[in-house]
Amino acid sequence: MYLIGIALFGILSGGKQKSSKDYFLSETSVPWLAVCFSIVATETSALTFLSIPGIAYLGNFNFLQVAFGYIIGRVLVAWLILPRYFEGELATAYTFLERRFSTRMRKVASITFMGTRTFADGVRLYTTAIPLALLLKGYHVLPAGSDTEFYIISISVLSALTLLYVFFGGVRAVIWTDVAQLFLYIAGAVISIWVLWDALPHVFDSIASSDALREKIRVLNIGSFDDSFGFFSQPYTLAASVLGGMFLSMASHGTDHLIIQRVLATNNLQKAKRAMVLSGIIVLGQFLLFLFVGILLFMFYGGAEISANEVFAKFILEQLPSGLSGLIFAGILAAAMSTLSGSISALSSATMLDIFFPFQKVKRSEATLLRWSRVVSVAWCTVLVFVAMLFIQTPKTVVELALSIASYTYGGLLGAFLLGILFKNVKERAALTGFVCGLIGMAVVILFTSIAWTWYTLIGASITIVIGFLSESIFKNVDREVKL
Repeated sequence: MYLIGIALFGILSGGKQKSSKDYFLSETSVPWLAVCFSIVATETSALTFLSIPGIAYLGNFNFLQVAFGYIIGRVLVAWLILPRYFEGELATAYTFLERRFSTRMRKVASITFMGTRTFADGVRLYTTAIPLALLLKGYHVLPAGSDTEFYIISISVLSALTLLYVFFGGVRAVIWTDVAQLFLYIAGAVISIWVLWDALPHVFDSIASSDALREKIRVLNIGSFDDSFGFFSQPYTLAASVLGGMFLSMASHGTDHLIIQRVLATNNLQKAKRAMVLSGIIVLGQFLLFLFVGILLFMFYGGAEISANEVFAKFILEQLPSGLSGLIFAGILAAAMSTLSGSISALSSATMLDIFFPFQKVKRSEATLLRWSRVVSVAWCTVLVFVAMLFIQTPKTVVELALSIASYTYGGLLGAFLLGILFKNVKERAALTGFVCGLIGMAVVILFTSIAWTWYTLIGASITIVIGFLSESIFKNVDREVKL
């Protein structure tokens, strides 16, 4: 009922699409609070619902430090980056790079975004399939088969239903279904806490009397400075979390078209700023909520060895009564579909507006462009399905895997934007050199060091800015000598 209902709601709320701009950007402005909720729902996905409780189940509350950095990063985005998006008419986040540098820079950045988003959201789509696959397997809905078959079926079904309302409703459908889905999955988390609390006697007394449980609610982790390189291999020290969260949020919410597409739908800078900053505060509350679920699950199962990615789904399917389990299960689907729909829309938008439109030699009608936009949406949904299947049975906590993938290119993208905003003398050639060096540098860091993923965006952005700035000086000197 939920899957059918949300698809119909999305189609109806999207209205009638008349042009590709209406399909991707919305001709009419969307209320800033709805955009804020949509941002939260999009970045939250099923990763938060399933994997963050798993982080607390295996570890503690150190992950919450990342959210403090998120808030700082979004304040900087609202102050430094968002005003650039509202200086003129923009189609995507990367239109700014074209205006500041060149069309080539815009295309390179857009293609980089597509690659990152494809793999990062492939992980998210795989996460979506975890509870549905467990349901199909545990309740014998399908004939006995391998785990892989259950995951393939789950991924395909959810993708097809999500594509339905994206195809017909466009970005407005994506935003308004995000709003509905946000409240549903938050309700699911609250109900889970209520049920767990009722099943566990004297929760606070148990935490107060147990060293192991007190360690699990510890938020701050200063880290060890005995080994300076070892310090950078710890992902959840205070410095790594706050700085990493700040730069990651600046990149994801300042340069990633998945988020910027929603911000542009407000059609107003001040409203966009409000939506951006408030989303960080809401995410902090969400992280706290889901980490607390993980602590209660640890107490409920007595710390038994259970996959961090499956422990919450296992509890929902095996321990909750019918009705409640169905409601929370719908909440998981809500969290997942909100991100998947946003990814399909953002990837299609970047493909059409950054790649297809600039190469047009013959002016096509709006009806033709709208039809092609929908075809591209179907194509990207298909790609995401196949990529998601690559991550089936990954041993790594999926939220960390997705953030690691995103952080690889986020540094280069953020560095390119900051070069354009902060250094007026840097030209396209130097910026492109810095961007490419940033990506190469991150490949070296990931492949040949044990530096934690929380440092990736900061390192990538720093390499891009330093190389870009130095390259501009070198290119100027070379050009001067050539003239002489």
